[in-house]
Amino acid sequence: MEARTQRSELTRTAIVGAALDLAAAEGLEAISLQVVADRVGLSKSGVFSRVGSREALQKAVIEEYGRRFLADVFVPAMQQPKGLPRLNEVVSRWLTRVRDVESQRACIFAAGAFEFDDREGPVRDFLQGEVTRWRAALRRSVLQAMEAGHLKPDTDPDQLAGEICGLVIGAMHDCRFLRDLRACDRAAATWQRLLSTYQPR
Repeated sequence: MEARTQRSELTRTAIVGAALDLAAAEGLEAISLQVVADRVGLSKSGVFSRVGSREALQKAVIEEYGRRFLADVFVPAMQQPKGLPRLNEVVSRWLTRVRDVESQRACIFAAGAFEFDDREGPVRDFLQGEVTRWRAALRRSVLQAMEAGHLKPDTDPDQLAGEICGLVIGAMHDCRFLRDLRACDRAAATWQRLLSTYQPR
């Protein structure tokens, strides 16, 4: 029974991975049970029995993207001391991920936001929840830097978190659409300049 459960989990992982690849190339709306089934060599009913509906698969893709994103960016940064060292590491790792990953395949958070910005429904709500949770984690890092005295006490954490997100999404645009290989280097320099305006003298 244990071996069967393990095989089932591996199959589910393969299904979600194939759907994530499809979404990164063509968008979340491109996901269909049949297309994913063809990619992994299963029947449509075989995919359904492991992940459920198309909507459930879309949500699983968003969740898996979020897990990979946090594993690359936030979890390693947690090894740094609270405050500016940790916040700097978050921004640095995020820009590294843009250069190494999102330059080749779409960011599900950013591309999905544009794809679903004018739609209502459970997939949009789920995506918004994931993005909101990530933004809240970024905001906490800003607050910790304030508490450590590394940022001015009157810093608006929502403002700075928003500026960081805008900076990275701009770098993503230039990396992917303009194919500008130096976009992330410029974004890193912009981050240091932006940061200097928030640091106490």
